[in-house]
Formats: sequence, structure tokens, C-alpha cells
Amino acid sequence: MAESLPPPPLPTAIRSRYVENINGLTMHVLEAGFETSGRPCLLLLHGFPELAYSWRKVMPALAEAGYHVIAPDQRGYGRTTGWDARYDGDLAPFRFSNLVRDALGLVSAFGYAQVEAVIGHDFGSPVAAWCALMRPDVFRAVVMMSAPFGPPPSLPFNTANKPAKPAVEDPVHRDLAALPRPRKHYQWYYSTREADGDMTRAPQGVHDFLRAYYHHKSADWTDNKPYPLKAWSAEELAKLPTYYVMDLDQTMPETVAPVMPSRAEIAANTWLPDSELAYYASEYSRTGFQGGLQWYRCGTSGAFTAELQTWSGRTIDVPSCFIAGQQDWGTYQRAGAFEAMQTKACTRMIGCHLIDGAGHWVQQEQPPEVSRLLLAFLHEAGPAQ
Repeated sequence: MAESLPPPPLPTAIRSRYVENINGLTMHVLEAGFETSGRPCLLLLHGFPELAYSWRKVMPALAEAGYHVIAPDQRGYGRTTGWDARYDGDLAPFRFSNLVRDALGLVSAFGYAQVEAVIGHDFGSPVAAWCALMRPDVFRAVVMMSAPFGPPPSLPFNTANKPAKPAVEDPVHRDLAALPRPRKHYQWYYSTREADGDMTRAPQGVHDFLRAYYHHKSADWTDNKPYPLKAWSAEELAKLPTYYVMDLDQTMPETVAPVMPSRAEIAANTWLPDSELAYYASEYSRTGFQGGLQWYRCGTSGAFTAELQTWSGRTIDVPSCFIAGQQDWGTYQRAGAFEAMQTKACTRMIGCHLIDGAGHWVQQEQPPEVSRLLLAFLHEAGPAQ
């Protein structure tokens, strides 16, 4: 099946290949800097709704600097196979500890016992962070992009004589629905049975749905002027754009349709021209969105929180860096997370950068500056010992 697909439209410095037997997957991988052996390795992990293809603009610069750059379609995405696309399928393979195992298996398959840095964007950011937290001996530095990483969930503490209070359902969703303008949080919408069909069968088509979605979360949408929220409350969350806190009765395609850019705006778009968007659209039309949506379901269900409590109290102690667009609400969508990453989760954060002129898709919107910041971080973090 994979061999019959047309090749991705890639720069000449990047090749597409498949690597078998990676934690039950056949992984589709984009690779740059493969011409010579012995190079230090960088692992790049994409988010939603993206693919390894989202790194195409920074991979050549990293390879030119002397790195072997590996970017997979992660579990649930693109041309990687071996995952279950059914809503009623097993969620466990999509939990963070198994996504770390996917990353570990991939770099091991390439013959690396240590990776110079793991770099993750959007939902790839917490995967990269968990890689560095769980296996700092392998992932010797980490860059988190567009999604701050909070500390691991805490274990119930000091409960021997004061029993822990029973867990209660988060009231924020009821409160959002009860607002004068009823709302819902996108991550819980993404966890519904209907979300995949809503997007796969978007009334405007997958291509135009993705065009509007990418536009809405980019610096091109001039109303993206983010600022820190004060709390995880319905009143504060309602300040977020509708791509994060949606109108209660709308699907995501309906949410983004009103901000569809004009033909002139699309023609003027240099960071995601239609010829490149077509690759995303063809892949998601073929696979659907459920593989990526399973990641959200793992988080909203709380089913795997107990496992993550195994690392309660642990910090990321390898050199770390955060990069996001200055016009990206993702930095602030959970109150306090941006600050907690810098003060609690990471003990060796040596860079925290918000790039003007970029929204959520920072490595696509501003690739020269992202490449520059990544290389400066890698230089400051120093070579592997």
C-alpha cells in the first residue's frame, strides 16, 4: 500500500523511507543528513493535525549544520502503519509511555544509543518532554515547541492520617456549557465519537477545512493576540479563540469556516502554499483523523494518569528550551503551564523564545528563525558526553 502512494513533495535534501518493526509499527520517516555516517542525531516529533512533513523547512538547515535529522509520522498518523484507527480500539498504545517507546525504538533502529536532542511541536512537545524525563540517558536535550510542559501529575501525598479526598469531576465543562454563549473545550470535542467524521467529511472538504484551520491558528489571522489567563475557569477559558474553546453546538469545520482566507490571501501565503497543503489534505483524506484524536482521548479520559504518577516529583534535568510563535495562544491555553515549565518542570532551561510573526505553526511560519534558535540551543547545550 505505502509503495503505491506518490512521494511527498520534499526538498532535495530530505528523503522519505520506511523502517519496520518499531514497537509494532512500520514507521514512515523523513530523513536529512543521511549522506555521511557518524553524525549526531536529532529526533523531530510533529503534532496535530500535522505530519513529519511539517519539519520540511527546518530539516535541511539542521542537516547542513552536521546533524542526522529524523522525523517520523508518529503513531496514528500519515504513512506509519500498525496502529488501530477504530474509535472503539485499544487506547493504551497511544499513551505517553508507549509514544516514548516508539521514539526510543526508532532511534535505536538507526543505531543510536544517545540522541543530541529530541524536538517536539504541539502534541509532539509533551512526547519530547516525556522522552527527556523518562530516558535522559538517551535524550540528552529537549526542545518543546508551542505547548508548554507542566510537571508530572503528583501522587496523593501525606494521606496516612488524612485520607485523600475522592476525585471529583472537573466542573469547568458544565460551567462552559452554562455560559451565556455556551462553549466547549476543543480537547473534549476531539475526544468524542463524532469528531473524526466531522472533519473527514467536512462540508467544505478536507483541503479547505485544513486551510481555514491552519489560517485560524497562524499569525495570518490578525486577531491572535494572546496573553496569560488567570485560571482554569469557564470565564477565563471563554477568552480563548473558538478553535480552542468552541461554541457548544458547532463542529471544528463549522468553527473555522467563517475565517476561511480569501483566494488572494491563499495565493499570497508563502509558508503553506496550496501545493504543500495538498499533501496534508490527501494524507488525512486517506487515513482520517482518528489516529491523532486517540492522543487527546488518552488525556481527557484520565485513564493513564496513574501510570504517569510513577514519575511524580521528577524534573527534566537535561538542557531544555521552549520555542513558540508570539501570536500563538497555545502558550497560554492552560493557565500557569508556561510559568510552571520554567520554574518547576525543567531545571536546566537555557532558552525560552516567542517568535514574532508566527502563530501556532512556528516551524512552518518562521523556519529561518526556528532553525537559528535550534542551532544556538544545541551549541549552548554542548555535545554529547
